[in-house]
Amino acid sequence: MDRRWWWLWSQCPGLGSARMRALRSVACEWSVGPAELWSWPAERLRTLLSWPESCWSSLERFRRLHGKAPQINVPDNVLLPGDRQWPQGVDRLDRPPVVLHHCGDPSLLYELRQQQAVAVVGTRAASAHGLAVAEDLGRTLASMGWPVISGLAEGIDAAAHRGCLNVGGRPVAVLGTSLERVYPRHHETFQAEVGRNGLLLSEFSLGTSMNRGSFVERNRLIVALAKALVVVECPERSGALISAKFASQLQCPVWVVPGDARRWSSRGSNALLRNQAFPLLTAADLADHLGAGPLISASASVAQDALLAAIGDGASIETLQRRLGPRGHQLSSRLLALECEGQVVCEAGHLWRRR
Repeated sequence: MDRRWWWLWSQCPGLGSARMRALRSVACEWSVGPAELWSWPAERLRTLLSWPESCWSSLERFRRLHGKAPQINVPDNVLLPGDRQWPQGVDRLDRPPVVLHHCGDPSLLYELRQQQAVAVVGTRAASAHGLAVAEDLGRTLASMGWPVISGLAEGIDAAAHRGCLNVGGRPVAVLGTSLERVYPRHHETFQAEVGRNGLLLSEFSLGTSMNRGSFVERNRLIVALAKALVVVECPERSGALISAKFASQLQCPVWVVPGDARRWSSRGSNALLRNQAFPLLTAADLADHLGAGPLISASASVAQDALLAAIGDGASIETLQRRLGPRGHQLSSRLLALECEGQVVCEAGHLWRRR
């Protein structure tokens, strides 16, 4: 019951995260629920909450509009503070979201609640090297069982998610728009694919207009949901640097891919290496540090044992496909994961051997 009433309160114009937090504090202090607060006269609320006159006017119009016994319908794809799947990391933000809207596989919310995912961010105007590294990171992290978080922007974000999707991984896109919008517009098919195979998240309600500040807001959520942040390539003025700043505040480890010192789009990310960020030379280095992700299952361990046995004293992918038969699906990603763990090595002629 309280959940429905908190949803109603959150829809009132002018009640952002700080004012909703203050309202919850009043409810806790007076041992009342949001339904009872709804019926409190404005004069009583005013004595406890130092809100501007414009906010009180909006609140009274909103309460008159809905009446004393409003019909409250909470959308199925909405998360509210206090929900079992509400991600704990966002509560550490100075401005936590009031609600979160999601689309896709809700089972991934469990990993996000535990901050068991890795964020990969960078510039929209990336070099060919930066794009290749981001895609490789997406593939490697997904192969190791890590959900890959990014902002679904052009450039590094999209490359990381494409790499993740290419090996059957689970991407998580935090949008700077409401869920029904697509930005950039040509990502419409791509955004739908991420939603089908992973999860789309947004703190913006349907119909919310888009502005530049929305993407800064998006960046803080990307970091709050992540176990680690990887900055692949970004210039001196970049949203990725804002993400790194949030990471510092939240004590989230930051890894940076060193870039061409002569290239403008690497100056911001290279500068982060002076400020306690870890240099990331290969995707395997990050995989070694993080270990297996939460999406590695017991069945994957059984499949890994079968693959190691099939490699024997050495085998090509073609030989492995013959030996494994129906169990030989997604061999490239599975071999990459084993290579990252240091269990196999690829020698000349694409021959795989156990270490």
